[in-house]
Amino acid sequence: MNDEPMPAVEPLPHGVGGRGRLRELAALFFKLGMISFGGPAAHIAMMEAEVVGKRQWMTQQQFLDLLGAANLIPGPTSTETAISLGFVRAGWSGLCVAGASFILPAAAITGAFAWAYVRFGALTQAVAVLAGVKAAVIAVIAIAIGRLGRTAVKTVSLAALGGLALAAFFLGVNPIAILFGGGLLGMLAIRASNFRAAAALVFSPWFPQGISRAAGVSAFWSRALAAVAIGSVATVVTRPSVYRIGLFFLKVGALLYGGGYVLLAFLEQGLVQQHGWLTHQQLLDAVAIGQFTPGPVLSTATFIGYILGGVPGAAVATVAIFLPSFFYVALLAPVLFRLRQSAWMAAFLDSVNVCAVALMSGVTFRLGTDALQGWTMLGIAGVSLGIMLRWKVSPVWVVLAGGIAGLFLAALR
Repeated sequence: MNDEPMPAVEPLPHGVGGRGRLRELAALFFKLGMISFGGPAAHIAMMEAEVVGKRQWMTQQQFLDLLGAANLIPGPTSTETAISLGFVRAGWSGLCVAGASFILPAAAITGAFAWAYVRFGALTQAVAVLAGVKAAVIAVIAIAIGRLGRTAVKTVSLAALGGLALAAFFLGVNPIAILFGGGLLGMLAIRASNFRAAAALVFSPWFPQGISRAAGVSAFWSRALAAVAIGSVATVVTRPSVYRIGLFFLKVGALLYGGGYVLLAFLEQGLVQQHGWLTHQQLLDAVAIGQFTPGPVLSTATFIGYILGGVPGAAVATVAIFLPSFFYVALLAPVLFRLRQSAWMAAFLDSVNVCAVALMSGVTFRLGTDALQGWTMLGIAGVSLGIMLRWKVSPVWVVLAGGIAGLFLAALR
């Protein structure tokens, strides 16, 4: 690790005045919010091209430092990178302007799709398009899981933690508990010399001497993850109030760790399993629209909010899920780089990332069982997967092609 001190996070000197900088930020991030298809990686690549390559607002190293810092806190990485860039460029006002300008176009486009979904979703053509889109989305998420998994699973110990996290998910353990419980436990284990040393240090009083160490550690992981689970609530059959919609998405935005795709696990557990506000099919439709529209994946909340509570529900859900990101960046920006250098924090993040990939795998399996019914949907998913494995194709084109294929195959029946 580089021992040189990280640069301070403060507005960079530039010739443009304060209002001019705010106008620049608003124009840039509104444009990016309109055209940034392809998910968080594509968003970040576009930001880097604009602020480093084209406008030269900062150096490559400063951009990488901001990106690394954004990965340390809960919430959508690309959105928090935009918020951080706004802070560096124009202080606290820039923080608000950059974040809002990046989010609002995506929310407006997603809201329009939500209106069309409610108005026309029952039409045969719309059902066929959405069926093909959902099959392609499963393939897109599978590719993301494979890519993230190769980065996250660095050791055999982390692979074991991921397996236990996946088992905990299928046993009904709350995703928040899996992420934070797994992160804390993994941090302790990784910082010890190895898992055996960690077991001898922390877990030995829990088990009789006759039990093998491997079995004891495995049992503890399962027990610890389950112990911090939040109990399930009875299914709600009535439409939720705007207040409950806002409270749910505020909690998701405050505790979402591992990127936009992990949102699927939180939504599936809360909206489908716990509250019963959505069906699996409706959740898949929401995810498909989130993939198809530009900007942050978390704009899926706008779509769901509209389904649950109309325009007020969409507005409250959007504000609630993104509000914590502004708070975290504003609160932690001055110390983020120092936190990034901590070995304990690095171990915590390694463990959280593995658990996040496990959650993504589990929820993709559940969603896939609903979306991939019949040979046609399996075929669309298989072709989509093959195309993305063979060529570097933007997910938005794959999702669009899936919708067209779904419509074409429906017309042949």
